[in-house]
Amino acid sequence: MSQRIQWFPGHMAKTKRLISENLKLCDVVVEILDARIPVSSKNPMIDGLMGEKPRLVLLNKSDIADRAVNEKWMEYYKEAGIDAMLFSSVTPQGNKEALNRIRLILKDKLERQRARGIVNRPVKIMVAGIPNVGKSAFINCISGRKAMKVENRPGVTRDKQWIKLAGGFELLDTPGILWPKFEDERVGQRLAFCGSIKDEITDTVFLAVELTDFLRKSYPDALSARYGIPSEELTSPEKYEAFERIGRKRGFLIGGGDIDEERTAKMILDEFRAAKIGRISIEKPSDFI
Repeated sequence: MSQRIQWFPGHMAKTKRLISENLKLCDVVVEILDARIPVSSKNPMIDGLMGEKPRLVLLNKSDIADRAVNEKWMEYYKEAGIDAMLFSSVTPQGNKEALNRIRLILKDKLERQRARGIVNRPVKIMVAGIPNVGKSAFINCISGRKAMKVENRPGVTRDKQWIKLAGGFELLDTPGILWPKFEDERVGQRLAFCGSIKDEITDTVFLAVELTDFLRKSYPDALSARYGIPSEELTSPEKYEAFERIGRKRGFLIGGGDIDEERTAKMILDEFRAAKIGRISIEKPSDFI
């Protein structure tokens, strides 16, 4: 059973042009990734668009990703020579660190400007990333005010927006951009797990079955604890069986004694995205080495 997702609506083609046209106005790019899926949430088109522009990679939603896996990703980026940091938009601790990291990345450029007598020019930051990785939440968090509308669904930000911050920074937010198709269907699947692709264009039952299968293999204790099912009852080689057991345990039944698949699927996806099952990481560096 598989599902191939393709997603490239017109506003995303427009966003690609918008990024290219405005990049020259910015000093640095903050590329926001989902800490649970840093590889799948990285748009492969971004590198080509950004070129040699200085960049800080932010692993957002790190508060709902596996702590141990977060640290492994930090080691991975450090070894690769990539400026990266963990970030959570629900806590303010990382705000100052993010801006300090940007100053450090631009240290040489800012010193050259000061030597030329340019002292009050704002540092302009482009915020980029795919839908629903938390760009608007990051900006609201780092600005200390509700600067932008935040919704937990992809595709909310449609136009560029400049936001002024204290300390001489200006942020340019861009709409989320996906790419024309996923060569590896697992990428689309993982994006859908995390809500970066609209549920309306996916088979949520298929997704929930696949997600449950991953969780029972990688986080069996968390899955068992959340749904009150002994882990030994989640070991069947049939993917659907664990999903079905969860539906029955929650009492999601319809006529004939079958489970309500749609209701069960929505519940599992919602609870994973809200970290009610636990701090879960779908991808770890060893998967790609």
